[in-house]
Parts: sequence; C-alpha cells; structure tokens
Amino acid sequence: MNSDEYSVMENKDLEAEIHPLKNEDGKAPDNHENCAEKEGLCRKPTRLSQLSRWRTAAFFLSLFLCLIVVFAFSFIIPCPVRPVSQRTWNRKYDRAVTYKFLAVEDVNEDKVQDVIFVFKDTNGSSSFNRSCSDEGLSAPCVFVTAVSGTNGSTLWERPVTEDLLWMECAIEQLGGAQSPGCLVIGNPELLTAISPHTGEVRWRQFNSFGANYTVVTPLLKIPDVDGDGVQDVMIFTTAGDETQSFIYSGKKGERIGTSGRLSLGARPGYLMHVTKTGSYYVLFNTVNSLYGYSLKDLYSMATGVESKLTNLKQDPQWEKKIESPTHHISLLSSGDIRYLVKVPGRSGENILVVKSDMAELLNGQTLDSLWTVNASHILSEPVFGYYTPDVLHIVLESGVGPNRKKIMIVESGSGAVHWELELNSRAGSPRPATLNTADHRSMFLFWGEYQAEANETGSKAARQNLYLFHPSYPNVLLELNNSSDRIVAFDAVLFERSRHACYVLLTGPQSSEGPGCVSVTKRKLKEDITGSGVIWLSQVAGDSEQYIRDRFFRMRFSSQM
Repeated sequence: MNSDEYSVMENKDLEAEIHPLKNEDGKAPDNHENCAEKEGLCRKPTRLSQLSRWRTAAFFLSLFLCLIVVFAFSFIIPCPVRPVSQRTWNRKYDRAVTYKFLAVEDVNEDKVQDVIFVFKDTNGSSSFNRSCSDEGLSAPCVFVTAVSGTNGSTLWERPVTEDLLWMECAIEQLGGAQSPGCLVIGNPELLTAISPHTGEVRWRQFNSFGANYTVVTPLLKIPDVDGDGVQDVMIFTTAGDETQSFIYSGKKGERIGTSGRLSLGARPGYLMHVTKTGSYYVLFNTVNSLYGYSLKDLYSMATGVESKLTNLKQDPQWEKKIESPTHHISLLSSGDIRYLVKVPGRSGENILVVKSDMAELLNGQTLDSLWTVNASHILSEPVFGYYTPDVLHIVLESGVGPNRKKIMIVESGSGAVHWELELNSRAGSPRPATLNTADHRSMFLFWGEYQAEANETGSKAARQNLYLFHPSYPNVLLELNNSSDRIVAFDAVLFERSRHACYVLLTGPQSSEGPGCVSVTKRKLKEDITGSGVIWLSQVAGDSEQYIRDRFFRMRFSSQM
C-alpha cells in the first residue's frame, strides 16, 4: 500500500470516529441493519427509555394526588371553628336564692371551661322553660344548671331536689360512666348522680340519715369496696355528739351495709390520707382533738364484716400513733383545730393542721411536727400557689382585728413567711385564688380594702376590692375590680388551656334569706388589668404605672406546674 492509499484509509477511519452513524453518503444507516450487527447495544437504550417514561408518570401521578389532598383540606373539609369567648358575660336570675357551690368543667367538650352552679326558684330560666313539677318536686326547688364559658348561654338545666345539703362534682366513674359525675345530696333524703355534660340523671336513691342530722362535708371518695369496679362514696352525718358513716355504691347508689357510729363530738371535720404503704386513713378534727380511723375499720363498722380487700389495710406506723380504743392522736401543740389540708411534699403528702393560733405541718408518715407558723383566727381554708419558681407555697388569711385581716404566703417546705399584707375586710369575704404563670410562679388574687396607714382599723362598711399580686413585683398591687354585692363564691380559672385567664363571681342571697337577684359573672383578667389601679406598697423609682400594667398584661399562664 502506497502512501496515498494509506492517507485515504486514515481519513475514512477518522470520519467514522467523528460521525459513526453516517454512511458514506451522509445518511444514517437502517436501524435493523445496525441492530443486527449490535443487538445488545440496541436493547439497552429501549429499557432505559421505558423506565424514564414510568418515572415521569409516577411523578405526575404523585403531584396530582398531592394537589387533590391540598384541595380537600383547603376547600372541602372544614377547619375546626375555634369558639370565640366573650371577654365578659353575666347571667341573672330574678327572685331566686343560691348556694355556695361553683364548679368549672368542659361541659360541651369545646375545649373551653364552662360553669356549673345552683339556684333555687319556682321555675328555671326562660331558655329551657322547666319547672319543679317536671321532676315531681314542690315549688320552689333547686335547679342545677351549666352555662357556657364562651358566652354564658345555658347548656342544660335540671330541677333536682327541694333543698340542697351538698353538691360535689369531678367524682370519677360515678354511675359507672367513663366521665366524672356530680352527686347531689338533697333534703328530703335524696341522692342524685347526674352527668355534668348533659344534666341527665345517672341514678337516684332515697335514703334516711336519721333525725336532726347535719351532713359533714365534703364527700369522701373511697376505693371500690363492693367489687363492681367503680369507686364508692362515704357520707358522714352528725346528730348531737354522734357521727354516723354511710357507704354508697358509686355505680348504682345503693347503700353498702347499714351505718357506723363514732363518738367524736359536735360538727367534726375530716380528711382522708394515704400513707406510703398505701393504707387509707380518715383524720377527724373536732374543736381541740384529732382522731384517726383506718378505712378498713370504718368499712367494718358500717357493714358489720371484716374487710378482706387488699386495698383496705392498716399502716403499722400509724397504728402506733392512734390510741386505742379512743382513736385519739396526740399533738405537740394545743389549740382549736379549724382545717385539715393535704400538702404535697418531696416524699409524699404531708398534713397541715390549721388551729386557732397557728398552722402546723405534720409529716404524712410519722405525724411528727415539721414546722409551725403563728396565724391566729384563720378566716378561710388555705390555698396553694408558687411564690418562687416551682416551690409550693401556702396562702393563709388570718384575722388581726375588727374587720381587719392579714394575707400571708408561707413556703410549704420550711414554714418561712415570704410575703404578707394587711387589709380591711368584710365578713364573709371570699377566700383567695391563684393562677399559675409561665415563669413557674403564680398570680395571687384576694379581696379586701388596702389602706396605706397601718394603724387604721377597718370599718364595718369596708369595700370589696379585688387585688392582683405577682412575686415579680413584691411591692405592687393591682386593684382590678370592686363589688358591693354579696359574693357567695369566687374562683380564678383558665378557661382555655394555658390561656384566657378569668375569674368567676356568684352573687346574691343565700338559701337562708329571702329571694333576690342571683348573678353569675365571668370577667377576663387582662381586661381588668388594662384599667386597673396601681398601688405601691413601697415606692420604687423607675417604673411608671403604665409600664407595670403592660408587664402584667403580657404575662402568660400555665395549666400545669
């Protein structure tokens, strides 16, 4: 091969490398000829192209499904409507009387708390047009009613008895239902279990407590003793110096056994306590004595048989502290006993014994004294709050003179008094209330009349002002509201979880008085803070009154601590 021929062959090979699919005429060769020569290379591009088409189809199908879901949630499926709560509302009942009962529950399950209360009248409200005769009761009679926390409208209403002795809600499994229930003790002897959600009667029982009796309150909720899987209820009554105990089935309301008799003295109070060993004990307080009974003993006294239930047992450490056969428990200090209160502690619940001249905390297992604090003439049952973050404190109200009282905030662990304030006070003033804040402390609300001069003694016509205090400003009070009406019940409530802080007032004549105007009012706390008066307990320069209001207004609340 000469050089010219070699050069031509080299140019052809180069052209073939640059244009491999072209023939000598510049046209692409037939596919079947190329596939025949290179069958394996032809099949591979075909599979890849099919896979690519499937991927494209899957992508557009997924996109189409996503658009359908978005469209459904945006236009077809309605979003849940959040109830719009009124800042304040008021319900009035003319020519009625009321009772010292106020409960807060989510009745209509809209995630907003509602209010349950009681009034006595010939007819109910115009919303339901119910009368006493509907339940076979003579007029006037007692109506239990639930009103909406959002706007105060009546959710349900039911006549239950001719006169109310006691009512209590949040009783678990009452009537065998999954949700808690309310138990009404009426006069004549009528026990009625009702649903707080509908007002329907779960069970009703007629029972006789004897002659000239008084019901000792509150009710005692005890473990299941009749084996039906539902917790039961124990009721104590007094007649003279004798106390009787009655056990009722929480499921059907039937009496379990007959009754037990205890000689404790007139009008005792009581508290049920569970020891570290899981033993149930009932502490009774009379004027100057403390008595202890195991629930096992009370069951045997009421039924006449020895209990074989594993949840009814005795604690050896407590049995050593209880004198036999009187059941008396000796205390280190003397004084009239006013209240027994359970106080959460680091290693279990302790017991606060509130006496006429002091408050004493007892160890819940050994009954030994942990601390005492001077607090004479306690006016109301203590409440709990947090003065320092996550540290439980006790709020005590004590009388310090004619129409004069002192508010004390006491640390539960040590008995140290962290804050105190004296106020003028009217008789029957509501006890304090607390609301937990997001900084792990509490807002404290209390009624009275603040006067800057400490030597002033309160007058009989002392005003009823509602004050707000928070530990972040220990030298400041906010005066929120004042009322000239007789306040029967008062409470501070978070109407929605961690928000919508309000307080509720129940005012009007009570059952022992003539009929008048009964009123139930809800007021949003922040609305009152906006127009509140700022009271400086000690003047501190730097913060204006509006700055203080703004700080209180911006505080957030917590449903749990």
